Amino acid sequence: MSKVVVLGAGQWGSTLAQVLCDAGNHVLLWGRDQAVVDEINVKHTNRKYLDDNVLPVGLRATTDIREAFDYSNIYVLAVPAQTLRENLKSWKPLVQPGAIYVSSLKGIELSTMSRMTEIIQEVMETANIAIITGPNLANELILRQPAGAVAAAPTTVLAEKVQQLFSTPYYRVYTSVDVLGCELAGAIKSVIALAVGISIGLGFGENTQAMLITRGLNEVARLCAAHHADPLSAAGLAGMGDLVASCGSSLSRNRTFGEVLGRSGSMEVARTEVAKTVEGVASSSAILEIAHRVGVEVPVIEAVADVVSGTITPTEALDRLMEITTKAENFIR
Repeated sequence: MSKVVVLGAGQWGSTLAQVLCDAGNHVLLWGRDQAVVDEINVKHTNRKYLDDNVLPVGLRATTDIREAFDYSNIYVLAVPAQTLRENLKSWKPLVQPGAIYVSSLKGIELSTMSRMTEIIQEVMETANIAIITGPNLANELILRQPAGAVAAAPTTVLAEKVQQLFSTPYYRVYTSVDVLGCELAGAIKSVIALAVGISIGLGFGENTQAMLITRGLNEVARLCAAHHADPLSAAGLAGMGDLVASCGSSLSRNRTFGEVLGRSGSMEVARTEVAKTVEGVASSSAILEIAHRVGVEVPVIEAVADVVSGTITPTEALDRLMEITTKAENFIR
């Protein structure tokens, strides 16, 4: 039993807080919205993000960031990826010695092309960093439906520590020491889910979706291989598992955003209708740049990045993908 702080009281942070409570931990949830925090403490709900689902009675919440950092030295990060660096810089003076950081963020920082763990390591000057990732849709996990995840860390000891923190009868956590591969796969899948959503919005069916998911997985695998990651990360829960959940579910923000974008052809309309953080939109250009740096062709990711930037329309993106010269279907070449 450990004391854990979850930083971020949105949909995902609140859901992870429930998992941590169910695993037997004492959990303090930090958020900026006083109304949300008061509701969690008094009514044990967070209707703004989780409808009428009831959170554990033992879960406490606070808006006092100093209280949060004083509570424990285990910090689970659940803030938007593009705000991570700014938040860490302001929090750094409050951190306890020997702190452990667990990132649940899936994205790439636009300004630096950095992964989330790279930002944490740079700003907080520590190697005590792990990630929790996998096919985890908050709307299902909050209902305690069976799910799997990966706890990845630089050492087996730290990965197993995080595994113990999160393991419950409904949340099965595996370990990995391939932080780079698991983190990269989690970021890329958001862009592929956007592509699938766009195809649905354009009126295409299962054949098109299957093509995009499979070729998207190929791009995940080749990018991971180019960074010398473990090939099993792309084929496991962090890669294929997360990709299947994000592309196949209407609960996925990235797919939903893509559907609106494909249907309307307008980023403005999509942003209005899907008023939540959509990491695939924010990260698509950064992931494309990462691929270019290692010389990997990623036509699906490139098409999405061009749609998001307004260079081409959703229809033109699908047309372009169908015009690409086909080669032998090798998995990671």
